[in-house]
Amino acid sequence: MHRKMVVIFGASNILWMVFAASQAFKIEIFPESKIIAQIGDTVSLTCSTTGCEFPTFSWRTQIDSPLNAKVRSEGTSSTLTMDPVGFGNEHSYLCTATCPSGKQEKEIKVEIYSFPEDPEIRLSGLPEVGKPVTVTCLVPNVYPFDRLEMHLLKGDHLMKSHEFLDPMDKQSLETKSLEVTFTPTNEDIGKTLVCQAKLHVYEIDVKPKERETTKKLEVYISPKNTVISVNPSTRLQEGDSVTMTCFSEGLPAPQILWSKTLDNGNLQVISENATLTLIAMRMEDSGIYVCEGVNLAGRDRTQVELIVQEKLFTVEVSPGPRIAAQIGDSVVLTCRVMGCESPSFSWRTQIDSPLSGKVRSEGTTSMLTLSPVSFENEHSYLCIVTCGRKKLEKEIKVDLYSFPRDPEIEMSDLLVDGNSVTVSCKVPDVYPFDRLEIELLKGESIMKNKNFLDDEDNKSLETKSLEMVFIPSTEDTGKVLVCQAKLHIDEMEFEPKQRQSTQTLYVNVAPRDTTILVSPSSILEEGSSVNMTCSSSGLPAPKILWWRLQNDRDPQLLSENTTLTLISTKIEDSGIYVCEGINQAGTSRKEVELIIQVAPKDIQLTAFPSESVKEGDTVIISCTCGNVPQTWIILKKKAKTGDTVLKSTDGAYTIHKAQLEDAGVYECESKNEVGLQLRSITLDVKGRENNKDYFSPELLVLYCASSLIIPAIGMIIYFARKANMKGSYSLVEAQKSKV
Repeated sequence: MHRKMVVIFGASNILWMVFAASQAFKIEIFPESKIIAQIGDTVSLTCSTTGCEFPTFSWRTQIDSPLNAKVRSEGTSSTLTMDPVGFGNEHSYLCTATCPSGKQEKEIKVEIYSFPEDPEIRLSGLPEVGKPVTVTCLVPNVYPFDRLEMHLLKGDHLMKSHEFLDPMDKQSLETKSLEVTFTPTNEDIGKTLVCQAKLHVYEIDVKPKERETTKKLEVYISPKNTVISVNPSTRLQEGDSVTMTCFSEGLPAPQILWSKTLDNGNLQVISENATLTLIAMRMEDSGIYVCEGVNLAGRDRTQVELIVQEKLFTVEVSPGPRIAAQIGDSVVLTCRVMGCESPSFSWRTQIDSPLSGKVRSEGTTSMLTLSPVSFENEHSYLCIVTCGRKKLEKEIKVDLYSFPRDPEIEMSDLLVDGNSVTVSCKVPDVYPFDRLEIELLKGESIMKNKNFLDDEDNKSLETKSLEMVFIPSTEDTGKVLVCQAKLHIDEMEFEPKQRQSTQTLYVNVAPRDTTILVSPSSILEEGSSVNMTCSSSGLPAPKILWWRLQNDRDPQLLSENTTLTLISTKIEDSGIYVCEGINQAGTSRKEVELIIQVAPKDIQLTAFPSESVKEGDTVIISCTCGNVPQTWIILKKKAKTGDTVLKSTDGAYTIHKAQLEDAGVYECESKNEVGLQLRSITLDVKGRENNKDYFSPELLVLYCASSLIIPAIGMIIYFARKANMKGSYSLVEAQKSKV
């Protein structure tokens, strides 16, 4: 008795220990329920257990998507590391720990955000008093941006704020901006621009939630009201002195630059002081003196002409010391003499090449006519005037150019939203092309420009082009593409120096977002009508085509209308229907499967070999239905106490060694979503006669008979083989021949 109590007490202790161990098994996860992670950071989730010495861990997402992380399990803990955190990690993660005593799991939700940098303040240009300037505050790579709030301040004054509450249609890092256009005033000098960005993530404390950038506003005033004072006069004699003082208004105070215009039209800087003094002047000091006020905001210039006179005859050439001539035009160079009544003229080139022109002199004027102007006329020409014993000469330089037509804009292909296209801007028959600049603009925005400074300077007319590849969008429709060509010959005075061509953009959009609306449903009962309406967006509006897919045959075109209507459908109408949106930019397809359902019919319930069998026989009860798809067949045995559902295979139920209790009513139910049919039969199982001993007299007689049948069969086979020689067999004939 004492031994039994010890055994019972030990068993109860073991049970108590197992119970206590099972109660002590717990699972914990860190962090506890939610974590918000910065995109690009490294985040670890730790799952640990207590009360289990050798747990097994597994991790999965709530929606069974890829983990996008590495799992490391050791002992009673498992760590899931996401490095780096990306959009693929925004899930609820489940850690499952399995022990012999049971299984437990914990969930932790991972939300992500991106707020990596301080805002950036950009100005569209230098802030000048009285000129509008646009301030842009950019917050780069932010997510989720529908929780972003931005403020733009000038000093303590709020200029603009915005909350980006629009729902996000995709997961992506986006740069959000806030723009304000204002006109600076003198009061804005020294003020500070402040851009504040806040990401409202209220669930946990994420730092930083707020970022701020400041920028000191430096306001400029472009130089203006530049004036020159000359003492004593602008007309001087050789040996005189002159003082010129220049003043220009602006912020910061403009720097003063004095330059002299050379014969070739270029400016030569001669002083950076406000006051310029020239002493002991010579005739060569005559010319145009330019004062220019310059600061970061711009420049303003004014000029004065000083004339140092000599009491001698003078020579002037026109149109000027330098002329730009269009190739193919006619040019007349004129040389005039003042202070000499009977001058003699002669013309030559600077390098003594042929004049290639006609000279006509009359009185105090001589003219050299170049017609038509060609490359051989690009020289410096000298007009030599002799008056008595003195000789003067004057130079006039002929520069050639060719800029006869506006640029030509060509597109490599149709403009389609999202498809790259090459735009070509060609400038025909240009010279000198090493001074050519081509700009391609979209509206007022420069897309690309090109200078041909490095091209070999050949004396020839050439066509130059600028090409660029860009991807148009629907926002470009209506914008103007401008090809602007400039010939930078500043020292020449001719028109045009600039030519341009424009082309208005029309961007096509390939069909997309093709959708099909089926009314009342894509699953119908035979004889119903259905309307299938297709819509597709694009520019120009896509044409709608309806097709039906057919096995091993080409698709069948059904309609070119938006709505396809089928009246009184049949089961043969089931199949795949395709809507196709087509325009010149592309094609978009959408499929829908139409299913026509028919109620079950032609149900057959049979018992094989018969509805009346003997006890111990095998009976197959089979239920079949007509060729109606998606039909469920249920076999039941009816009883007063309740129906029994039979486990059938393909509608057939087999009864092995039928018993008396298998007799009864069997029912077949065939149904689908449209309707159902019932059939029933009655199975009759007849009992055997009284059981007999295993070695009954009948069985003994059967055994003896079988022992005689086997030799008889052998004799029949023997006689049959012999009879085959005659082509027939008779047991009687066989016996006779043997006798």
